[in-house]
Amino acid sequence: MANAVEAVFSVRQGNFILHRVPRQARDLLRAWDAADEYLLDYLAEHALPESGSRVLIVNDSFGALALALHDHHPEVQSDSYLSQQATCLNLAANRLSESLIAFSSSLSELNGVFDLVLIKVPKTLALLEYQLIRLAPHLSAASQVIVAGMIKALSPSLWTVLETIIGSTTTALAKKKARLIFALPEPGRLVPANPYPVHYRLENSDLLISNHANVFSRDRLDIGTRFFLQHLPTKTGAKDIVDLGCGNGLLGLVAAQRNPNAVLHFIDESYMAIASAQDNFQRAFGQTRVATFVLGDGLMKFASASADLILCNPPFHQQNSLSDQTALSMFKQSKRVLRPGGELWVIGNRHLNYHRCLARLFGGYTLIASNAKFVIIKVSQAG
Repeated sequence: MANAVEAVFSVRQGNFILHRVPRQARDLLRAWDAADEYLLDYLAEHALPESGSRVLIVNDSFGALALALHDHHPEVQSDSYLSQQATCLNLAANRLSESLIAFSSSLSELNGVFDLVLIKVPKTLALLEYQLIRLAPHLSAASQVIVAGMIKALSPSLWTVLETIIGSTTTALAKKKARLIFALPEPGRLVPANPYPVHYRLENSDLLISNHANVFSRDRLDIGTRFFLQHLPTKTGAKDIVDLGCGNGLLGLVAAQRNPNAVLHFIDESYMAIASAQDNFQRAFGQTRVATFVLGDGLMKFASASADLILCNPPFHQQNSLSDQTALSMFKQSKRVLRPGGELWVIGNRHLNYHRCLARLFGGYTLIASNAKFVIIKVSQAG
């Protein structure tokens, strides 16, 4: 009953049913935060948006802002497929048409000038920098830019980035551990060149790795991936290999080198991750290898018994919340998608204890390797 109450998002713009995606039976996390409430309260108090305004909403996690402002037909831009799916499902739950919202990805070009821009602070400052650089040409001196976030997510560098790219800032008082930042556009100012995607040379190889702004560890090889790469398998006879939650696609890229007859499948819910993986694979193999690049919710789009090997370095957070639900969902999906005799290889921080869930699902597990921080686990589909 408590969860049902928490699913109702009550703000001055109205009452809305809001759920996180993917849905969990006993999800204790809300689909909004105090920064959403603070921002919408400010807008209502100041009679914003004005009628006829062009409104852009950036990084709206589950649709809280989009639903509250649906009357203004906002454009909603995100790097997250799941965030967009959540917004669509929440629109349907409130009997609102998807046509009220114009969806675009983080890689989409903006058009025209916006009167009001609402930005939720993303997890990575690099993504915000990228977004602001692309936004700056679409602002006028009369445009209003409001950035909202929980105080714990607001690094001092955020103000520097805003003032460098957009203009001077003022900050509202904190409410419920949330803040609003107002940036005053200064048309004509020199905007820095967009530094993304960035590139680095993969150690001990001739591979040049491309990384868009929202890709994990975009400047260098992270220690978890390095450890996993040292133990990636060669699976004789594998026809289909999946890099699940692929990021920049490094695991799948090296797996492709070690398994020259396999078709690779790269899956992520981030537009930037998929774009990075595709860039890296095509740079490495050109037209000589076959691969698919799937934007979606894990393996939902894959047929049962369609993969021989799945490689997974699962995230243990969703948006700014720590959670093992994404990893558990990936493991359950892998159980369905693996062919008889197929294998799932997982790397995780030692404290996450993935082996317990994997043992329950697959009837056992094999510890491939471990160090002070990570473990690599293999499970096999019954033949």
